[in-house]
Amino acid sequence: MLQRFFIFCSGADTQILETCSNGERNKYVGIGATVFFTAVMAFIASGYALYTVFDNIYTAVFFGFIWGLLIFNLDRYIVSTIKKRDHFKSELLQAAPRIVLAIIIAVVISKPLEMKIFEKEINQVLLEEKNAMTLANQEQIALQYTPKVDAINQEISHLKNEIAAKESETNALYDVYISEAEGTAGTGLLGKGPVYKEKREKHDAYLAELRQLKETNGQKIQALEAQIIALGTDYQTAVTDSQPIIDGFDGLMARINALGKLPWFPSFFIFLLFLAIETAPIIAKLLAPKGEYDYKFEEQESVVATWVTQKVAQRKLLMSTDGAVNEQVYADIKNEQELYRYKKEKAEELLRLQADSFHNVQMKGL
Repeated sequence: MLQRFFIFCSGADTQILETCSNGERNKYVGIGATVFFTAVMAFIASGYALYTVFDNIYTAVFFGFIWGLLIFNLDRYIVSTIKKRDHFKSELLQAAPRIVLAIIIAVVISKPLEMKIFEKEINQVLLEEKNAMTLANQEQIALQYTPKVDAINQEISHLKNEIAAKESETNALYDVYISEAEGTAGTGLLGKGPVYKEKREKHDAYLAELRQLKETNGQKIQALEAQIIALGTDYQTAVTDSQPIIDGFDGLMARINALGKLPWFPSFFIFLLFLAIETAPIIAKLLAPKGEYDYKFEEQESVVATWVTQKVAQRKLLMSTDGAVNEQVYADIKNEQELYRYKKEKAEELLRLQADSFHNVQMKGL
């Protein structure tokens, strides 16, 4: 049962192969097994690759199975159509398109396995990239809020400077009227005279203005600081909202790029492994010596080709002979007087009928 299945996988003619020796059948069992297991490896690799894309095992298994069937059918077809010839170059020329395709397929299906083998290293590379992206994202979002915060801080500084300046002026007036009362400055008279009262009133007026300025600017500063807090909240919200996008940066393309940043030597040998697996059916057929099955298959093809060639030649000869006979028959008929008279009578009768019909049409029109 298993032998028949692998023979089916090889694409060989079972009727011819049944008449061959056991050794010849075993050769095609090996070729069929190579075709089958190549398709199985293609199914596994493509299934994992699709799982990294869709993140759904059922979708990955379904499309991976379709891909495996495609590779199986392609290998079976190419192996069955490669004919053993007396020259290896002609056989290699037949297999050249499949070898090129095998290189492409090997690149495609080797990547998922490489990503699985080097998963930890890839995760480390992705983690570093995510951290860098997070910092870059925070800096980029901060560019939207930093100018606003700086402008608000400058306005707060201006308001505080106004208070400080007013406070300095008030303190200076305080020192003036105290010095006047002590007699150490101004009029030099000790006591609270008229000059003292004037300077004291001026200080008190500045002090009232200072208190009013502190209250007014304090309210403005509180409002501006609330704006800064609101901007900080908006910034944190923007960073939080964009972080899931960065956290989800681990798709197939991201992993392939991360794999490309790892040393190439191990990946290259995995690629060579899959290239060998993909080309195994073709190589097995090319390396297999020309055996009993190939001679019988070639004989069968020769019989069919000869039979078709004979049929085509017979049809051409029949057509040329039939044409020559028809020419001879019509040449003989051409000389028959009785046939001439009969056709002349029929032609005269047809002309009379046409003339009568034309006359009737003209009469109806008058």
